[in-house]
Amino acid sequence: MSQLPEAAIQQKDDLETSLPDHTQLPDKDGNFVKNYQEPPQGDLLTDSITPILQKRHPDGNYCIGRDCGIYWRLPDPPEAPEKGAEAPDWFYIPNVPPTVNGQIRRSYVLWQEPTIPLIALEFVSGSGAEERDRTPVKGKFWVYERAIQIPFYGIYEVSQAKVDMYRLVNGRYQPMTPNDRGRYPIEPLGVELGIWQGEYQNQRWPWLRWWDAEGKLLLTSQERAARFAEQLRALGVEPE
Repeated sequence: MSQLPEAAIQQKDDLETSLPDHTQLPDKDGNFVKNYQEPPQGDLLTDSITPILQKRHPDGNYCIGRDCGIYWRLPDPPEAPEKGAEAPDWFYIPNVPPTVNGQIRRSYVLWQEPTIPLIALEFVSGSGAEERDRTPVKGKFWVYERAIQIPFYGIYEVSQAKVDMYRLVNGRYQPMTPNDRGRYPIEPLGVELGIWQGEYQNQRWPWLRWWDAEGKLLLTSQERAARFAEQLRALGVEPE
């Protein structure tokens, strides 16, 4: 097999070192600034809180959104509808049906809906500046606080193993103080939100998770199944 000449090898090495890596691609297009931890993070939040929401909404009238647009104003210009919306990484809306006239929701249009989201969470992919942007009309923080007025807003930074929580008080976000367990009570849901260190979907990170009001971790469906299996074995029954 023929080998590349030394000059060609050097050129190839120079090209590879000059190309952007996964931390730099992409860094502009808001539709794609994600990382491999974000999808399972959303799964974890949804899976573990679902039993709580099912008890609170026996009629099934609640919505969980992930990267779905919340339209808070008519777009300007009309041909750029995304300029009238924000899309939190995870949010929960109580007391609304999961469908609209039997159709799957494609967005949440505030001027056509009876209520606003109770909580919105953003997962930081970059520096966190976008999630803390208070620029009127354009900044996420400003939109959630001043336009939509979501009661609870959280900014989660996996690289820092922390979440900053804000609560709307008299129309302005005030930083929340963690309780004695280091977590943030979300009283309308009867849960706490905090950081859990462990493995989920083959990734070991600090994860954003729910606990109940007594401080017990809300388990995922897989964790609940594993616990049930342990209880059966303790009774001398081997689960299939």
